[in-house]
Amino acid sequence: MDPDVVSGPAPASRAAKLVVAALAVALLVVAQRIGVFRELAEPAHAAQTLVAMGAWGCVAFVVAYALFQPFGIPGTVFVLAAPLIWPWPLAFCLSMVGTMAASVVGFSFSRFVARDWIASRIPKRFLRYEAALAERGFATVATLRFVFWMPPLLHAFFGVSKVRFWTHFWGSLAGYVVPLLAMSYFGQRLFDALRAAPRDTALVVVAAAAVLALGVWAIRRRNAQNKRV
Repeated sequence: MDPDVVSGPAPASRAAKLVVAALAVALLVVAQRIGVFRELAEPAHAAQTLVAMGAWGCVAFVVAYALFQPFGIPGTVFVLAAPLIWPWPLAFCLSMVGTMAASVVGFSFSRFVARDWIASRIPKRFLRYEAALAERGFATVATLRFVFWMPPLLHAFFGVSKVRFWTHFWGSLAGYVVPLLAMSYFGQRLFDALRAAPRDTALVVVAAAAVLALGVWAIRRRNAQNKRV
């Protein structure tokens, strides 16, 4: 049997699922009560608060990343914000820890808490990666993480697949290193360059990025249509 896959995770007991779900709800309620959502709604104030908190600000960043990203808040928000708050080496470490924590939370929630419900909602296009996961688990996870990063849907897919937890963990780590390092190192520099650039130049950059994104979307849509035909 391939060491990168398992025959299927043992189903968690109903009691364990209820405990995990209750804990997740409790954490969200606590976050709301202490004003985490209010801080996130005001980025400049949130940044000042995190810096003022020192080491606890780093902890708060990672915890917020891990709790909120798997359930809808884009991870790029955290990754882009980190180098604007801290020096890039620290920003990279915090982004990596937060991204890995969010990936583990998303993976574990899909595998142990809501596996059946999530499995029925995974898009069919992801199924083509099942064979690759069975044959080359680590390489497939690393490649998908490098290309797609950390969308909650990818966390969910890995969770309901047969890939082992540690294969997913180390494969994700390998796939994240280069993109997160680039974002952490160049994020502040890119932000400063755009802020210092003339308004027309900034508009051109934004327009070019929008055109590029639209082109990628159109190509992917065309490829999907051709496959259906």
